[in-house]
Amino acid sequence: MTVSPRETPVEPSGVTGPVTPTTRPGSGKPVAGSTESAGGTEPAESVDSLVLHTTDNGVAWITLNRPGVLNAISPDQRERLISLLDQDSADRGVRAVVVTATGKGFCAGADLRATSVATPAERVPGDVARTIRRGAQRLISAVLDCEKPVVAAVNGTAAGLGAHLALACDLVLAAESARFIEVFVRRGLVPDGGGAYLLPRLVGPQRAKELLFFGDALTALDAERLGLVNRVVPETELAAAARSWAERLAAGPTRTLALTKQLVNASLDGDRAAAFAAEAAAQEINMTTADAIEGVASFAERRSPAYRGR
Repeated sequence: MTVSPRETPVEPSGVTGPVTPTTRPGSGKPVAGSTESAGGTEPAESVDSLVLHTTDNGVAWITLNRPGVLNAISPDQRERLISLLDQDSADRGVRAVVVTATGKGFCAGADLRATSVATPAERVPGDVARTIRRGAQRLISAVLDCEKPVVAAVNGTAAGLGAHLALACDLVLAAESARFIEVFVRRGLVPDGGGAYLLPRLVGPQRAKELLFFGDALTALDAERLGLVNRVVPETELAAAARSWAERLAAGPTRTLALTKQLVNASLDGDRAAAFAAEAAAQEINMTTADAIEGVASFAERRSPAYRGR
């Protein structure tokens, strides 16, 4: 795998250590390390403008929109992401979801400037675990539990929690410029936000340990070779590729896809008997849907199915 010669200035989930302000040369203004934009402190913006949401042709587009800080996620943004994923999961008009970002970065992890972090002396046992459960883990769970297929369109660096946000998606498209970094070890931290859960299931334990132990920047092509990415495309073609896949999914049997997603995700956590039982139960439920009835009828009638997401 290829290692980037320069460390991308990103942070992991940002919940386990104190933020140490530094001073920007010549300004005298304190900044919180890696998430300060090149132009100085950002003006206050509404969270709706920092996490965009549009729906088109049955596809919901969730777009991280803080390019000045490589789309690092603040707590408010995280909560909006969770809310939007839950909303799209239940919305009958949404049949597929795309998660992407603006600028040169997909997501640089958590924004430490926007996170209140207790010093070691102030913390008591349980504080860190509680923060992770209520924060990063809820975000990753929202992706995994979404009842619609979720496509990640990774336009640039995805690091720490940002990498896990992408890898939790059902399908991952990456621009040639994308990088994936398990940055936690660089900070002396254990991976959180589902990293040690997701990676072994995607690439196996040995490859997962290599990524987690060294924290090397993984190119998009190497990520594709390892199985972390479904397809790598030129940066100018990323949006079109994501739209093509998402619209194809949106035209499919929505409930069938939801049940299939649940089966695949659950199969990695249980034994064969449990997987077979879940499969039979899912098919029993699925056969009551209008799309399943249409699919069987269209086959018998030798025509293309017209799925309605019901």
